[in-house]
Amino acid sequence: MTGALNGIKVLDLTRVLAGPYCTMILGDLGAEVIKVEAPGGSDETRGWGPPFKNGVSAYYLCANRNKKSITIDLKTDEGISMIKQLIAESDVIINNFKVDTMERFGLDYETAAKINPGIIYCSITGFGETGPYKNMPGYDFIIQAMSGLMSITGTEESGPQKMGVAITDILTGLYACIGIQAALHERTQSGIGQKLDISLYDSAVSSLVNVGSNYLMSGKIPSPLGNSHANIVPYQTFSTKDGEMVIAVGNDNQFKKLSSIIEKTDLATDGRFLTNADRVEHRGVLVKLLQEVFLTKPTAYWLGKCHENNIPCGPIQNIAEVNMDPQLQEREMFVDYEHPTAGTVKVIGSPLKLSRTPVSYDLPPPDPGEHNSEILSKIRTMEND
Repeated sequence: MTGALNGIKVLDLTRVLAGPYCTMILGDLGAEVIKVEAPGGSDETRGWGPPFKNGVSAYYLCANRNKKSITIDLKTDEGISMIKQLIAESDVIINNFKVDTMERFGLDYETAAKINPGIIYCSITGFGETGPYKNMPGYDFIIQAMSGLMSITGTEESGPQKMGVAITDILTGLYACIGIQAALHERTQSGIGQKLDISLYDSAVSSLVNVGSNYLMSGKIPSPLGNSHANIVPYQTFSTKDGEMVIAVGNDNQFKKLSSIIEKTDLATDGRFLTNADRVEHRGVLVKLLQEVFLTKPTAYWLGKCHENNIPCGPIQNIAEVNMDPQLQEREMFVDYEHPTAGTVKVIGSPLKLSRTPVSYDLPPPDPGEHNSEILSKIRTMEND
């Protein structure tokens, strides 16, 4: 069996997270990915830690499996020549340099397209290649702040909060992956490639979804709601006798069942709570009533009752509990690797489950230049010929 992208060659000039996350997905799906770094290794995440295992950072491991690594000095004519030869035999080239950097290298899209008219050329930047912010450096934290994400995360008391992971990097990597695959599909019809201009800022703003739409329709600037939902009630965390849980009531029928579970069936017929819109309007009153009831019994009791009645709910798990979750074990969401330097390591697996062409985990995240002999020797042989 081969992956869905078997036969696709990707030249990866990215580092840190957004670009590497994108190319890792392509590699999981069967593409051959060649990761290019400066001599010694220039992906900053190699040094981001702790934790480290035998000098290898956990951060680097999270986004770099299923790749081969070569080291090339792009500040030399020889290095640029090697990249151009790799472009000639690649389907995709992806970079996350600052705007105009690839042009300074002589590796802009127009040059790449002359070498290989079918090349899919993806550039990832903080703010895109057009507009007044195009030359500003873009980091996830800054993008979360500027995009409005932080303004709707947290509570009025806490003030704006960032998410616990670099979510705009992840979103950008996903959008880049989608765009690349769309361009590859279009190429089967046109026979030619194209350029993709993907930015963290655009990707972050796209993730505002319903909250952004609420503002565009109403003109009302949304405030942070903590663990509550802007458009659905009750849809939040609740404290119990011994902890916390999440209840996510998505429709009126589920609210009727919840009213029965907590032995307050009158809530389902109360005019203030008949519909979701009513419940949102009277959020404060209803949440206070529910919270008083949930404090009377432990989390396990309420979760059991909700599960019995098909009311969406769940515990708030820490990462150790997630790692031991039997559902995730069954879904093979944690993968063990034998790394050439770190030894046995565990990484988070792919959520993509394809029936005929499943993802595979063929290569551990590579050491810098690990595949120089295999790949660069072929280029030098071609030059000599």
